[in-house]
Amino acid sequence: MAVPTAAPPRRSGPGAPGGRDRYDAAESGEIPDAEAHIGAEVRGLIRDRGLDPTREPAISRALIAGVVADYQARTLTARLPPLGDPGLVAGRLFDTLAGLGPLQRYLDDPTVEEIWINEPSKVFIARAGRNELTTTVLTADMVRDLVERMLKPTGRRIDLSHPFVDATLPDGSRLHVAIPDATRIHWSVNIRKFVVRARDLDDLVELGTLPAVAGRFLAGLNILVAGATQAGKTTMLNCLTAAIPVRERVITCEEVFELQVRLPDVVGLQTRQPSLEGTGEITLRALVKEALRMRPSRIIVGEVRQQECLDLLIALNSGLPGMCSIHANSAREAVTKMCTLPLLAGENIGSRFVVPTVAGAVDLVVHLGTDASGARRVREIVAIPGRAENGIVEIEQLFITRDDRLIRAEGYPPHRDRFERVGIDLGALLSGRRVRPDPAQAAVDGSGGH
Repeated sequence: MAVPTAAPPRRSGPGAPGGRDRYDAAESGEIPDAEAHIGAEVRGLIRDRGLDPTREPAISRALIAGVVADYQARTLTARLPPLGDPGLVAGRLFDTLAGLGPLQRYLDDPTVEEIWINEPSKVFIARAGRNELTTTVLTADMVRDLVERMLKPTGRRIDLSHPFVDATLPDGSRLHVAIPDATRIHWSVNIRKFVVRARDLDDLVELGTLPAVAGRFLAGLNILVAGATQAGKTTMLNCLTAAIPVRERVITCEEVFELQVRLPDVVGLQTRQPSLEGTGEITLRALVKEALRMRPSRIIVGEVRQQECLDLLIALNSGLPGMCSIHANSAREAVTKMCTLPLLAGENIGSRFVVPTVAGAVDLVVHLGTDASGARRVREIVAIPGRAENGIVEIEQLFITRDDRLIRAEGYPPHRDRFERVGIDLGALLSGRRVRPDPAQAAVDGSGGH
C-alpha cells in the first residue's frame, strides 16, 4: 500500500529528543557491519532450523548468543569490524526477531502503561498517568513493519479502505492504528498495555481506588462504569466480575478482547472488520443479540458507544443482569448518554421508551477519574432508584468526592432484595458494621442480580 514516507528525523534543534538510545544508531544507518553480518547469519540459522523465536525464545536466545560469541572470537584473529557490547547486540537482535524491536523494552517495563507513536521521531510512553517523550527514533519503514508484525497474528488488516484498526496483542495489550489520509502524514500507533494491578474489589481498596465500604456492595447489581479514557474502566469491570457467583454463565461482548473474567463458565465475543468485498462484518450490536441466544446468566459489554446500547437495555430490562462501561465526564452524564445512544438505533425508538427503561434497568453508576498525581480514583457512586420525571432519570448520591476523598453521601441504594440475595445486609453495610458477603451462600444462590 502506498503511503507518504516521512523524511529522516533531524537529530538536533528544538524538536530533537534529548538523547540517543541503542536504536538511534539503527535509524541513522550507523550500525556496524559486524551487527549486520551477525543478524544475517542468525536469520539464516533460524530459517534453516525452522525455529519460531516467539514460541521458542530460549533456543533462539542461545542461538543468538552462540553466533555473537563466535564472531567475537573471530575478531581476535581476523580483520573484522569491532562488535561493541555483545549483550546489547544480542538483546537487540532478539527483540527484532521475537518481539517488537525498539518498542519491546517498553512492553517489558511494568511501569509503562501505554506506548504511542505520533511520527517516527516522536515515540511517547505513559508512566503513572504522565506522558514522557522517549529517546527512541524510528523510520517510517520501521513503523510500518512493526504494525504489520503486530497485526499478523490477529487476522486484522489496515489499508486505504480501512484506515483504522483495533486489535489485541498476544500479551493482552490493545493496539490502535490510524494511517493517512485519516492522519495528516504519519502513521499513528497506540499500544495500551494490559497492566494487572488489581484482580478484585479488595485489590482496588488496597490501591486506594475506592474505600472499603464503597467496594463491598458493588457485587450483584447492574452497574454502569463511567469515566474518561485511561480512567480505569476496564480494570473496574474486571474487578467487578471477580464478585460474580461461580455458578453463573457469563457472556462478554467487546470490540477487541480486553476483559479478563476468571470464572469457569465464560464465553468471550469480539467484533470483526468487513472483508475486502465489504462483507462479513460483525458489529457489537450483533454480538449483544447473539449473546442473548447463548443462555447467559449475565452479560458484560466492554464499552457501549452506539446502537448496541438499545439491545443491552432490552436485555437488562428483561431480567438479565449485566454490566458495561461508557465514556462520560460524570455519573449524571453517563445516565444521560445511556438515554441518548439507543435513539441511534432507528426513528421508531423514542425517549418515552428509553428513559424509563434506563431508570428500571440500571442500578448503580460508578464514575472514575484521575487525580493530580495521575492515580485512578472512584470519583462518585450514584444509585438509580427506578424513577423518571419529565424525561430525566432520578439519581441518588451514595458516595461523592470531597477534598480528594470519597465519602458517604445521603442517598440510599435501591433494590434491597438484590443485596440480600448475595448475603449482604445493606443496613449493616452503610452503618459500618461487618458487611462482607458470605461467598459460600452466594455460590449456593447462584445469582447476584435480577
